[in-house]
Amino acid sequence: MSTPDIHSFTPNDAYFLQMLDIWDKRVVVHSQQLSVAEEAKIPWHSPPVEMYKRVCEAIHGLGMIKEGDKVLVCLSGGKDSLSLLHILHFYQMRCRKNKSTNFKLGAITVDPGSSAYNPRPLVDYCRSLNIDYFYEEQDIIGAAKKLKNLRSICAYCSRMKRGRLAAAARLHGWNVLAMGQHMDDVAESFFIAAFQNGNLSTMKAQYQTRDGTLRVIRPLVFVRERALREFAESRGLPVIAENCPACFTQATERHRMKQLLAQQELIFPDLFNSLRSALRPLLLVDSARTDEMRAMAIENIVKFSKGKAV
Repeated sequence: MSTPDIHSFTPNDAYFLQMLDIWDKRVVVHSQQLSVAEEAKIPWHSPPVEMYKRVCEAIHGLGMIKEGDKVLVCLSGGKDSLSLLHILHFYQMRCRKNKSTNFKLGAITVDPGSSAYNPRPLVDYCRSLNIDYFYEEQDIIGAAKKLKNLRSICAYCSRMKRGRLAAAARLHGWNVLAMGQHMDDVAESFFIAAFQNGNLSTMKAQYQTRDGTLRVIRPLVFVRERALREFAESRGLPVIAENCPACFTQATERHRMKQLLAQQELIFPDLFNSLRSALRPLLLVDSARTDEMRAMAIENIVKFSKGKAV
């Protein structure tokens, strides 16, 4: 515990149990001995084939997950992050079955200080998958309210959470952070950058932090948001409803861009398929990498699209 208002715990940490009152002692003692089927309260469902193929396209085409990696999923409790954790757990099981890439999977939640936030469903779900779970609490919303001339609480909260996630990953020895941004996020970011800043750019599918200690990956960049919503709802994933007061009071540029793209998709039904192809060169590699590396990444994507998923 680094500061009085920030807590980092694993599922077997007694203080974690005392603070959250989530797991009973018997489950903690036997959690590593029980199988997923014995532990799970949530029925297991394989992800849809097309969705899984899109995720594998990103993972394999960019080499997102390597042998020996320790991948920590940023788990907010929304449909996107829960779907990502579910799919990566399935991917890990397939890798083990096929004796291919061996990697460790865990999850981390940063509570920004919303009074209505309750991580209980996330802890139960991670327990059902038998993976490490970390919980951190920091009053980001309270700090944001004290700042003058803050244009967006959401943007400030996002930056602060990313910093806390990276710090926690380093502290506990995880070298990869997996985030749940999807194809719709990529498209919205592109048009916001073009309209507001005159830049042809978007969020990267994968990048390395400046100090070289951490990779950030986004395995869902080729997956549509609607597919993730349908998957989370149909599989009964324990989605936590949005409870941040700032999200209900601010009309964001991203929300307006989402509406614009939805209108255009009614006119051009294949809009996002076209955007997926058009934006690939922008999101494939870290902007600091060379044109040669960018070309190699594109070549890998093309090769994978002709092959089969794991």
